[in-house]
Amino acid sequence: MSTANNKSRKKKKKRKNKKNPSGEALFLGDDDQVENIESILLSIESSNGPPCQSQSRLVTDNRPLLYVEHRSLNPEMELKRYFGARAVLGDQRPRQRQRQYVRSTWLTAPKDTWPRHSRTGISMVLLETRHREQHFAFEHSREYQLVQFKFLDAVESMDPNNLVLLLQMNPYHVDSLLQLSDVCRMQEDHEMARDLIERALYTLECAFHPVFSLTSGTCRLDYRHPENRAFHLALFKHLLFLERRGCPRTALEVCKLLLSLDPENDPLCMLLLVDLLSLRAREYTFLTRLFQEWEGHRNLSQLPNFAFSVPLAYFFLSQQDELSEAEQSRAREQADGLIQQALIMFPSALMPLLDRCSVQPDPVVASHAFFGLEQAVGEGRPLASSLPPSLPLSPALCLCRRKARYQNAPRNVYRHVILSEIREATAALPPEVTAQPIMGFDPLPPLDSRASYSRPERYFPTLGPNESTLSLFFRSLLPNFNLQGDVRAGGEAEPGAGQNLNQGVNRLMAAMRDMLANIQFQEPPQDDNPEGDGGDWD
Repeated sequence: MSTANNKSRKKKKKRKNKKNPSGEALFLGDDDQVENIESILLSIESSNGPPCQSQSRLVTDNRPLLYVEHRSLNPEMELKRYFGARAVLGDQRPRQRQRQYVRSTWLTAPKDTWPRHSRTGISMVLLETRHREQHFAFEHSREYQLVQFKFLDAVESMDPNNLVLLLQMNPYHVDSLLQLSDVCRMQEDHEMARDLIERALYTLECAFHPVFSLTSGTCRLDYRHPENRAFHLALFKHLLFLERRGCPRTALEVCKLLLSLDPENDPLCMLLLVDLLSLRAREYTFLTRLFQEWEGHRNLSQLPNFAFSVPLAYFFLSQQDELSEAEQSRAREQADGLIQQALIMFPSALMPLLDRCSVQPDPVVASHAFFGLEQAVGEGRPLASSLPPSLPLSPALCLCRRKARYQNAPRNVYRHVILSEIREATAALPPEVTAQPIMGFDPLPPLDSRASYSRPERYFPTLGPNESTLSLFFRSLLPNFNLQGDVRAGGEAEPGAGQNLNQGVNRLMAAMRDMLANIQFQEPPQDDNPEGDGGDWD
């Protein structure tokens, strides 16, 4: 009897008593941890509602508008909700305990294939606190500034291998990681491109100020400071990779984080994406709340995307069973009224939307002049006599608003188009944008930049007057190549210019793969003075 009791006690010691968010105890033995991951996730989902559905209105309303959930920043968690832990993890065993110098982060998880992370020379300071908002800024040490100067020299050095050599010596230089990620993406090596962006995010997150919060929605990072732009750009590129992986909820949280860093200026124009990601993630309550709180001072109804996405969100809310009949009825009324306003404000959008939805319009609607293209450019006259007499908006007033607000796109919209790589929109960029060099690590910098340090005077090669947007973009990545070639007196381009460009890109990719595959990093010597200035946490 005593032997049996001892065995049972040993088994009880091996069992771990854990609780899920609903308060139920989960007893997991060592052999059952992997098998019970899915059951844990199911219990979490049952306590917080089904996956990819709008949160409880009470919970959402009590939080700041741009509140970011830590657990929703992990794309692996979202993929597990969709496909199950076994499909995502496969035969992988649970991750072993990480090495001591690896710092735990929320945006990305450090990988064993990455170089050892130590001091990078990047830090963050708290500038001021006003109106319950904390304003921060990244800072570069003197050593990092010298590396930044070398990076700029490498971009202009006429030799793309210099970028690879710079990254080999400084594996966590953020701008080099961003630039080489663009090269990998151009070569359709999306896995390496994503890995470089994640490494850049890990570097910047390790430099966060102790009171900087990803979730509060009240921490600001002014885009006018050049040191801050890398974090904005890395988050934007990370968001695009998340969307392509099929993680709309994680992409939405990153979008909210980006929007919260500088909501007034919105330097990367996240308002063009937040509504789309909200609909894909089925976060209808957040989208309608954003519209209600920002419509008064941001005029969101006069943006085409919000004009049509918000009534769609109200329509989906009206179909949710957890709402009462009265709430469903109000949501349907909101959807009907807002979609009428959207069609009056942007009548030329109706036909393209119906075409994308494979809907055949009514002949009366299809032939109506009010929904023609001339209304979009402001050349048509509002046909009030042939429209219903009772309309929520005046067509003449909407025409005046379009003429006043849609003359020239602001700089943040151009920046958004360049980063998103939307071909149709990129081809429509005006000459004043395409005539200037567009650098992948800092596209269209603000005109009122607030640089904290300046680069020594260097010679910058003059760009040709006939260079296109594509040649400028390639030149920002590989400055030693001219897509048009050397133009001779007869106007004939030098043969083989395009082949040289491809060869240069291939050389850069081969050198970078060789560097990442063969580079060996030595462990730094142990610090005999643990309380001194040394350490791996910068």
